[in-house]
Amino acid sequence: MIDADGLEQTTKYSDSFLAHGFEVVMYRNDLDLRIRYEEKIRSASEKIAVIAAPDVYIPYDMQKCMKKYVVSLSELFPKLNAAAIKGYDCHTYDLICSAYKDNYDVLNTYDATKEFITKRTFSQKNVCFYLNDRLKNIISRAELCKDYREWFSIAEEKARIDTTAIKYDAEIDTSDINFLFRDYILEYYSKLSSVMNTHSPVLVSKAMEYMRDQSERFVIIVMDGMSEFDWMILSESFKDINYQKTSAFAMIPTVTSVSRQCLLSNKFPIKLENPWGQSKEKQEFVKCALSMGFNDNQISYQRGYDADFGHVIRCGAVIINDIDDMVHGQKQGRMGMFSDVSILAKQGKLAEMTKRLVSKGFDVYITADHGNTPRQGMGKFMSSGVETETKSRCMVVLKEIADKDTIKEKYNMIDFPKTYLPKEFDYLICDVGTSLDAKGEDVMSHGGISIDECIVPFIKIKAVDNNG
Repeated sequence: MIDADGLEQTTKYSDSFLAHGFEVVMYRNDLDLRIRYEEKIRSASEKIAVIAAPDVYIPYDMQKCMKKYVVSLSELFPKLNAAAIKGYDCHTYDLICSAYKDNYDVLNTYDATKEFITKRTFSQKNVCFYLNDRLKNIISRAELCKDYREWFSIAEEKARIDTTAIKYDAEIDTSDINFLFRDYILEYYSKLSSVMNTHSPVLVSKAMEYMRDQSERFVIIVMDGMSEFDWMILSESFKDINYQKTSAFAMIPTVTSVSRQCLLSNKFPIKLENPWGQSKEKQEFVKCALSMGFNDNQISYQRGYDADFGHVIRCGAVIINDIDDMVHGQKQGRMGMFSDVSILAKQGKLAEMTKRLVSKGFDVYITADHGNTPRQGMGKFMSSGVETETKSRCMVVLKEIADKDTIKEKYNMIDFPKTYLPKEFDYLICDVGTSLDAKGEDVMSHGGISIDECIVPFIKIKAVDNNG
């Protein structure tokens, strides 16, 4: 593939090759290609996709073993002006594709193409048509989905639909996906602990183990409360950073004390010293790092964007609370989160910290302990027999004396299985879209089992890929 306009970096079209069983090779030079991949390229049984920039030298004998294709904006949109299209993000390219299907005019001047993008591509009619089409597609996938990897893809696509809808003021309701995901979680969540994946930890409780296997020297940045929706916005500030993005499942209940401690300790909730408080969080992280072979002076746990690590440190953690603070103080729902996280992205603090750490030779991993989602209050919780509540107001931990059935019915709650949790308590979690806030109150929160809360981004930034 000759990538004439750098579309791989913008659109990640290589994912389609990966999905069809290809090994994707980003071309560096002819010697690297010959040494590492010549045997595979010449083999009739191997599926290799080589992506190269234009005007690079590829040995003729190896070219003869492959089919050559040119990927360019002018090839994709022959009726439009390529220069006027170049530079947009992949979501805009999707919208252009949607509008282009009904375009029968030759608009190959720069001004004509710009007018087409402004008036037709970004029109509310085109945006709504495109998003509803995408929504139907992922709902049909979700109805049959039993594979966690497919749910990762669905979560990312849902986030793209939600962010695009807000950006262009389109009325799109993606909540049906949360109900389908709820049913998946109740049946399959308990089985995820036995699944292995070389591309990311499946559960955040395996993140430390995964990073230790991947990197000799690393920092994990935990963006408290960051959902796929939030990363979709923040990633705009990472355009000049080479990274790989996958996802992971938060621990349930998706509250900070449980899921973040599991993330930093490599433990399930049942093994935590105090799953309902955060006083032991740093201690859990240090114990985990020590058990993985790091020395005391090689481990550091810090907070905030100014976090810095000396040359001795080999295992670091940084906690950033910005997004979770936005969630719990949010008065404008998803629209407010879009606005607030957009400002955070423009400030570039996360990207700048990442660059600083990478320049010091650290591999950087960015993830979250849980996401967040819109909810409506079912009434404030008042009952005896409660072991603990959380500020998320989406779950309660009950002692045996509690009247569980009455609470379930009154507050529309789910009796959650004790998967990975201490067995001496019962766990009730609010159903999708509801919370224990004042009746009728619209809030942003977390703690439940919606796809927005449970599937979080997992970003890998390797020093070797970003340091020349």
